[in-house]
Amino acid sequence: MEDQTNKKHTNKVVIEIKNLEKSFGETKILDGIELQLYENENLVVLGKSGSGKSVLIKCIVSLLKHDAGSITVGKYELTDINEEDLIKVRKKIGFLFQGAALYDSMTVRENLTFALSRLKEKFSKQEINDKITEALENVGLPDSIDKMPSELSGGMKKRIGLARTLVVHPEIILYDEPTTGLDPITSDEISHLINETKAKFKNSSIIITHDINCVKTVADRIIMIKDGKVYKEGNLREFINDDDAYIKSFFK
Repeated sequence: MEDQTNKKHTNKVVIEIKNLEKSFGETKILDGIELQLYENENLVVLGKSGSGKSVLIKCIVSLLKHDAGSITVGKYELTDINEEDLIKVRKKIGFLFQGAALYDSMTVRENLTFALSRLKEKFSKQEINDKITEALENVGLPDSIDKMPSELSGGMKKRIGLARTLVVHPEIILYDEPTTGLDPITSDEISHLINETKAKFKNSSIIITHDINCVKTVADRIIMIKDGKVYKEGNLREFINDDDAYIKSFFK
């Protein structure tokens, strides 16, 4: 991937997070997180399980309400956002859940049609079919259109989950552990698909992962979270060459 960390960013900021805090009861999960996501960037958020990575991206789409700090997506600040503006924000963002989160009772076609129906826009049957076909072609699975999720492998489910995200043409994609539970070959295919998606659609992405092979493939920039804080920010080379024991435990 291109080394962006030591270059002055010329792309605009699409997400800005300042001093973000989130607790569950007495347990503080996020403790002053700050980050920026730039236009047409893959930002990897790295950390051990339970470090708050998934909580972070759920706060970005207001699936969880943050306790303090600010999250700005484009021109919208989410702290006291109204329902109408929140819908506008969510239209900008695609969310690929860790388990793909397909509806088991729906075919692939129906899963993607449901995603389009939530846009509240009127599409003809032909337009819907064209959009679904295009999305499935983009993930290399055009022949899966009438399959049920139970007929798909783990890697295929991830691809269909991505197709369901792409069918609404989001400006930003949030990937929650996109390679978890996959064999090494399929994991590598998904990582390359993330890059292909960015190259084709010029979107911005936050990739939550602890899969170092995925990190090495997709990361333009990396932020490591530890104890609810940003522990280090840098490019891949800086992380690999860092002598810090905690960081080396990931890149050994």
